[in-house]
Amino acid sequence: MNEMREVEVAVIGAGQAGLAAAYHLRRTGFEPERDFVVLDHSPGPGGAWQFRWPSLTYGRVHGMHALPGRELTGADPGRPSSEVIAEYFTDYERAFDLRVRRPVDVTAVREGANGRLLVESSDGTWATKALINATGTWDRPFWPRYPGQENFRGRQFHTARYPGPEAFAGLRVVVVGGGASGTQHLLELAPYAAATTWVTRRPPVFREGPFDEDAGRAAVALVEERVRQGLPPKSVVSVTGLPLNDAIRQGLADGVLDRLPMFDRITPDGVEWKDGRRVSADVILWATGFRPAVDHLAPLRLREPGGGIRVEGTRAVVDPRVHLVGYGPSASTIGANRAGRAAVRDIRRLLAEPAGVPAAA
Repeated sequence: MNEMREVEVAVIGAGQAGLAAAYHLRRTGFEPERDFVVLDHSPGPGGAWQFRWPSLTYGRVHGMHALPGRELTGADPGRPSSEVIAEYFTDYERAFDLRVRRPVDVTAVREGANGRLLVESSDGTWATKALINATGTWDRPFWPRYPGQENFRGRQFHTARYPGPEAFAGLRVVVVGGGASGTQHLLELAPYAAATTWVTRRPPVFREGPFDEDAGRAAVALVEERVRQGLPPKSVVSVTGLPLNDAIRQGLADGVLDRLPMFDRITPDGVEWKDGRRVSADVILWATGFRPAVDHLAPLRLREPGGGIRVEGTRAVVDPRVHLVGYGPSASTIGANRAGRAAVRDIRRLLAEPAGVPAAA
């Protein structure tokens, strides 16, 4: 499509961060389709949650924070989180009349005329005065590369396509990754698998005791400092450690969470280390995280030499018209809500400037 339409604000992504931003735009007087547009590439509401594996039930979800203005109540903890949250997001979009356009693939954002940005998409081109990028990380699973990987005769999965524990029945599984997903996968599939091996680059850090507000602020501050320096953001979870709950304690006692250092190469039938240790495997499960999905912003040249986008609050330092929500310190669900509100507040100030033309960064 070659159609060009103008809006004040374009929101890319309708997960937690994008919907929070759209809510605050609506609440402060912006009209959907007239003043702002929300573009989402997913087939339906639910953000990344709609793609989670069926065995991740709502009762096992950690830290799902309600969207602003509408609580999530009465959900059955035994239902898949993908269903519960997709229904909640559907209801939310309808309740606040956010008019999300989907499925829409945004291919590029580039400089336009008269101080506007051009958002090029499968739904045409949108000329906007400000951009809220809320594309998250789910679409960019990180697959490390190791010698011999292409010759492995078994199967390789990433968390993004984890099929559930039954798929590993009777198989020897190597799980790679020291985060929450890695431990969850191990604990879940161990009763089905013939054998499991856990490998991580660094020894896992288990956190004793409650994770209070002060600890949360300290963790977020560490992530914020990275994005201020223009470094690729780390997840908040990566600096908080793993909570030592009953399930983790049982996994440690049973030996399921006995960790080995990272292997050095992959063989056709398993993995091996330089010291000669070998482990046979039918499956390698990569619980190695995700990277921010921001390639469509490349024409704006926002990246710093360190590889990340330097951000103050939610605003890209290189271009104050661009706000990143759900990026770096706002990648948690509660952080995404706050970031959506902050981005809209800054954008209102930006649009109030003479002729709506942003000041130099």
